[in-house]
Amino acid sequence: MSFWNFWTDPIGISDAWLRGLFAGWGMPEFWVSLLVSLIGIVVLVVFALVLDIMLVWVERKVVARFQGRLGPNRVGPYGLFQPFPDIVKLIIKEDITPAGADKVVFNMAPVISAMSVIILWAIFPLAAKVYGTDLNVGVLYLVAAGAFGTLAVIMAGWSSNNKYALLGAFRSVATMISFEIPLVVALMIPVILTGSMSLKTITEAQVNGPWFILVAPLGFIIFLISAIAELGRSPFDLNEGESEIVSGFHIEYSGMKFGWFYAGELLHTFTVGGLMGILFFGGWSWFGLENWLPWLSSPLMGAIAVLGKAMFGYWVIMWIKYTVPRIRIDHMLALNWKFLTPLAFVLLMMMAVLHSLLKGQDVLIYTGAMLAANFVLGWITLEILRRTARQQRGTVEAPKPVAQH
Repeated sequence: MSFWNFWTDPIGISDAWLRGLFAGWGMPEFWVSLLVSLIGIVVLVVFALVLDIMLVWVERKVVARFQGRLGPNRVGPYGLFQPFPDIVKLIIKEDITPAGADKVVFNMAPVISAMSVIILWAIFPLAAKVYGTDLNVGVLYLVAAGAFGTLAVIMAGWSSNNKYALLGAFRSVATMISFEIPLVVALMIPVILTGSMSLKTITEAQVNGPWFILVAPLGFIIFLISAIAELGRSPFDLNEGESEIVSGFHIEYSGMKFGWFYAGELLHTFTVGGLMGILFFGGWSWFGLENWLPWLSSPLMGAIAVLGKAMFGYWVIMWIKYTVPRIRIDHMLALNWKFLTPLAFVLLMMMAVLHSLLKGQDVLIYTGAMLAANFVLGWITLEILRRTARQQRGTVEAPKPVAQH
């Protein structure tokens, strides 16, 4: 079997080869299936961790460029090997557990934090034939798995026996729960447009039709803002307000336990970038070029397309983080409850009605009508915001009555 034949269906060919190998050893079918599944899980975890190591280097290089510095440039070419001594440093640092901490919960929190991200990759369709499993409730799985991240944060803050860690955890959970509402509503837009919660089906609908960024650009913007808030990244990083809560819910963690939180944050950011590519930018589609260049439709090129779009989304989130300053928590929650959540529900209802009316129309008519409706709703939203801001400014700048003595 040649290298290129293997990449026509790498998951299926590997599965068949391993099953044949273990069956040839005389293993029962149950143990064959169990062992093959365990090997798949190990490969997925190793891939995620190796990717995480690369993201550490990317993050440090990008922030250095934003801040006019060089970043890692000594260990290896362009500093590529710098993450490895960093990992060694984290491993050999003293592991400290605070006095009075709940040791079991304290030690479980960083593992659950990283696990909540890695399990998302089980349903990621990297190509038409490269994915872990195709769940018909994939979007619901995304929401449920994300709840583990919230659980890990509150576990870390509560078990640390530190009031600042607890305050940081409460802030983080308040943000995550609040912004999860518009995030879930934004996730429902691709579900309505395709009639399926399967990420593979959502991607295939964009491969054979318009990308959803053209059909629902407002949905993408809501998803991006809500996802950044869920990640706890600037400008929504109130869980790490150094001046008031001393670095947040993981203040008491040291060594590799802190490393797991940091690794989970970076991998989660890249995962959100991947979701942006799958839900709104066509997944493994190469801008429709695969219709004229068949070799672009191979699983290898599809995986490259998905990972490339994920890296672009990761870069956009970094761009926002290192550009926009932190906002106050009352402003952040007001943005969610008074702006994003109402806008998300109005957009969802509009998209559902228009989709039912335009379904079956020509692709250009369908896409143009959906795009125009999004622009109209965006213009109306901006006008409402402009008038509200003008009224508030008038109230603040109005002359105060002179006190009578």
